[in-house]
Amino acid sequence: MNIKNQLLTGLLAISFASCNNNAVKEKDKAATPDTKANTEEQITVNPLKDCFFGDLHLHTAFSADANFFGSRLLPEDAYKYAMGEEVDYMGQKVKRNAPLDFLAVTDHAEYLGAIIAVKDPNGPFAGTELYRQYTSTDQKDVAKSFGDFAAEMATNKPNPELSKPEVAKSAWQKVINAADTYNKPGKFTTFIGYEWTSAPVNEKRASQNLHRCVIFKGSKVPDLPFSSFDSQDAEDLWTYLENARKTGSDVIAVPHNGNISNGLMFDTKTLSGKPLTKEYAVRRMSNEPLAEMNQGKGQSETHPDLSPNDEFANYELYEILLSSTVQAKYKTGSYIRQAYGVGQEQQAKIGANPFKYGLEGGTDYHSAVSSSEENNYPGSHGSQDDLEKNFQAILSATESVGGEPPTKIGAAGITGVWAESNTREAIFDALKRKECFATSGNRVKVRMFAGWDYTKELLNQNDWIKQAYASGVPMGADLAATATAGNPKFLVQAIKDPNAGNLDRIQIIKVSTKNGKSTEKIFDVVWSDDRKKDATGKLPAVGNTVDVKTATYTNNIGAAELIGYWEDTEFDPQSYVTYYARVIEIPTPRWNTYLAAKHNMEVNKSLDATIQERAWTSPVWYVPVK
Repeated sequence: MNIKNQLLTGLLAISFASCNNNAVKEKDKAATPDTKANTEEQITVNPLKDCFFGDLHLHTAFSADANFFGSRLLPEDAYKYAMGEEVDYMGQKVKRNAPLDFLAVTDHAEYLGAIIAVKDPNGPFAGTELYRQYTSTDQKDVAKSFGDFAAEMATNKPNPELSKPEVAKSAWQKVINAADTYNKPGKFTTFIGYEWTSAPVNEKRASQNLHRCVIFKGSKVPDLPFSSFDSQDAEDLWTYLENARKTGSDVIAVPHNGNISNGLMFDTKTLSGKPLTKEYAVRRMSNEPLAEMNQGKGQSETHPDLSPNDEFANYELYEILLSSTVQAKYKTGSYIRQAYGVGQEQQAKIGANPFKYGLEGGTDYHSAVSSSEENNYPGSHGSQDDLEKNFQAILSATESVGGEPPTKIGAAGITGVWAESNTREAIFDALKRKECFATSGNRVKVRMFAGWDYTKELLNQNDWIKQAYASGVPMGADLAATATAGNPKFLVQAIKDPNAGNLDRIQIIKVSTKNGKSTEKIFDVVWSDDRKKDATGKLPAVGNTVDVKTATYTNNIGAAELIGYWEDTEFDPQSYVTYYARVIEIPTPRWNTYLAAKHNMEVNKSLDATIQERAWTSPVWYVPVK
């Protein structure tokens, strides 16, 4: 039986918990935190900010597709797992190596909670034909249920019986209640959220991903989510968000998987085909300040064909449109790095940048299990990649129900934020001001500051972070142009995840735009092991200690911490510039290598046996004086 049939049969059959820990050197403790009283908890507040990690993109059994895949865990289970508790997933006990600091459950708005309601013997569908069909063990009934669902999503024509407002409202209230119950200010933060799942089809009837995760700041939220059944146009979603804010519900949307949008995510036309305007650009950025750089279905930073001089561009590529075998277009409109340049070109043309995105990372797992660790990955999509049951087929897979094999799903990613405290208010505000970063799943901590007057000696000061804030700007901010500024200077720091590989290097990626043309360049700023650049300026590889057969590695290469200063001596004050930092770890085993070693199997030669985990900061932007 091939993997497609085997998985379809399975489908139908159905601490560094906070980054502010002892890994930080004494000089990095930017300030003595204050403690202020909350109604129930004592909350530690650091005015110079601590780092917290979490996942802003996770599905539970309330999502219809997750339910079809056999996932049965609910939002409550998702929060328990994120907090470090053990849960039962697909018949196995699973637990994070280290807990997260925050989590948003983002179930699909389309048919929210409907499949659970249909299967409830005491629910509103009891005794109906839908109840009989969805609870039947007859394979024809099961196949029809999933087939109907897939067709309704592909055509964006919902079944009225599964779209009853009272069913969605009941499920939405359960999502709200779970988030409010598990929100523990100062200890663990939950966000109420959902996913808007717009995926207009192309000429081949393949879905083009325009999804957004919607994240609310507090408990005051609209009565119902706005779904793609209401509209597939993001501009209509923004209207919903704007109306929510008018009633006191602060909220943002986060687009993800530009890599499989077929060029639509960062297009220079609206969905209706109109050219972008200044009003559109301003409105887009006010509603969706962040983009998801990395998640289970690949990274959206860049593609080797777009960045041929980037030796790290060939990383976790996912290139097939959703639920198809159609190759995704990527030459324009699909990747964030290119979008930074296009956004600057648009800014010069229309007066505003529509793609001035900060960066975050998520999992997008349909399991309620935010398992971002390579050596602790139980699978992410229920029966589609039930690793313990189907490991032999999965490790040899070249195809799946959805086009890409299960091994194309990565153990990724999470979001790091720099916030004054671990509370909804502080973390949400950090997300809005873009003082956040994406990682490929590990909890590497990274900081970047930009200023005109920094010196290399500043990093030797115990209060360098305080001084960096005082005389410059952090990631996510604008570096204001001045008439006599000289060149911009940057301070970068990365501290490894104590449960992961050492650090290879920190790079700064520069995307500059002048006279309507954009270019990119990568600068190695600081690196480990006393390596020297060659005559061409290339830095030698850090090395590789991975034993693929045993899925082990050693940290006798690389560094636990990297900290450095960089000046852009090629700076042109007449160019628009986007700068962001990228942290690269040493090679370590990918999750499929751990799984192969566990079962004494050979690693599939078509798969990457090792991975260089990484982190990407939100940028700093420079706009020339006109």
